Amino acid sequence: MPIHPETITQPELDISVVIPVYNEEGNIERLHAELTEALEEIGRDYEVIAINDGSRDNTYAMLNDVQAKDSRWHVIHFRRNFGQTAAMSAGFDAARGEIVVTIDADLQNDPRDIQKILDKFDEGYDIVSGWRQDRKEPFFVRRLPSMTANRIISNSTGVKLHDYGCTLKAYHFDVAKGVRLYGELHRFIPALASQMGVRVTEVPVRDRAREWGSSKYG
Repeated sequence: MPIHPETITQPELDISVVIPVYNEEGNIERLHAELTEALEEIGRDYEVIAINDGSRDNTYAMLNDVQAKDSRWHVIHFRRNFGQTAAMSAGFDAARGEIVVTIDADLQNDPRDIQKILDKFDEGYDIVSGWRQDRKEPFFVRRLPSMTANRIISNSTGVKLHDYGCTLKAYHFDVAKGVRLYGELHRFIPALASQMGVRVTEVPVRDRAREWGSSKYG
């Protein structure tokens, strides 16, 4: 089904899952399988919007194959690598779900945790952010810089989150459509959206070790 972002002013289904994808050919099939299982267990109408961020491997063809066999998947192809924020923005523009969920393509986010995010969202929050309490990444290279950044952002914005860098988040339709992103601002959406008077919270989620490839987004 074609997506026409300029005409999407009201939610048309329950959930949109937005996934930036860059050189993840080794994860596409498993990503599709795990997401399908998790979302079908949730039992709500959904779509998946995968944004191919200028991948140079076989990601382009593999995403097209998934889209051809699963009508709930929609693929947006960038001609070159524009970065995670641009991919998120394109996904938000195209999303038709009342709840917009973002998740990484590398499967370090566990699709089964979407249910936990939605349960918290249903308590009346506008943004629910995942909190990776037991991160599997190297301490000095990834975790320590992240901890420092989280502390600085929380203190400077007043929006206290332990893990701004976790991609697994849920946003109300109005929030997803109301923010304008550039640079690396996707990490700051909870802080930016707080100016709209939204309710923000976080829930612990699993962090899994990457099994294929290496991190593409820093």
